[in-house]
Amino acid sequence: MIIRSANLNVMMRAAQKAGRALVRDFGEIENLQVSTKGPGDFVSNADRKAEKIIREELQKARPDYSLLMEESGAHVGEDKDRQFIVDPLDGTTNFLHGLPHWSISIGFEENGEVLAGCVYDPIKDEMFWAERGKGAYLNDRRIRVSSRNRLDQSIVATGIPHIGRGDDNRGQFIERLNRAMTQTAGVRRWGTASLDLAYVAAGRFDAFWERGLSPWDVAAGIIIVKEAGGILRDGDGKPYRFDAPDILASNERLQSGFQSLIKDKAVTKLSH
Repeated sequence: MIIRSANLNVMMRAAQKAGRALVRDFGEIENLQVSTKGPGDFVSNADRKAEKIIREELQKARPDYSLLMEESGAHVGEDKDRQFIVDPLDGTTNFLHGLPHWSISIGFEENGEVLAGCVYDPIKDEMFWAERGKGAYLNDRRIRVSSRNRLDQSIVATGIPHIGRGDDNRGQFIERLNRAMTQTAGVRRWGTASLDLAYVAAGRFDAFWERGLSPWDVAAGIIIVKEAGGILRDGDGKPYRFDAPDILASNERLQSGFQSLIKDKAVTKLSH
């Protein structure tokens, strides 16, 4: 029997409620009013509505906790040591283009450490979740990172810089991408970082890297990867922190070779 904490149950219910609203809006994309946060970075009425639903659900259950939300920012509660970190619609551009690959991501942080997280894909009705010390799950099935130990047999995922984001690092990214293309079984770019991390945890991707992500992009995903037996590092090979410019996720067997592959101007070899 799987026993989840009260906090995680609250998070999952909030994600599912927001997910139902987003699915309804996804069926009426052409009617959505869309404003721009910046070139290539859109925010819709659906996005804001989902965040409102999640905020209300979380504050109703845990009124004292703090919140860090993508659209509305920080909401400091009486309890400053406990915080929900929320991305109400990760993959907004996919959503607005009718691509059925987007998610809701909610992490729970206490005293600076992420203790629980859920990433919900409403279209596929897939709930990835984890709590510290309890393992990682897809719905009610335990998941683990892949066991592959060769980069040339591995599928890796990434995020590609786009207009208004990562303009200064495109050359560096192209160098990394070229190495990945020539030394792995394939590179995927699906546009939803929280699901990329969840897919690493489930063994669907063998590794993932991206630059310039925010806490709400990764808070839930990092605990899910960890509890699935994965490794999270920054670009220098140190344990990942929210303020790191890069995030790298993989299984333990690939970690060293993958780190070398992504490291800037590194001479890389296939991991065996």
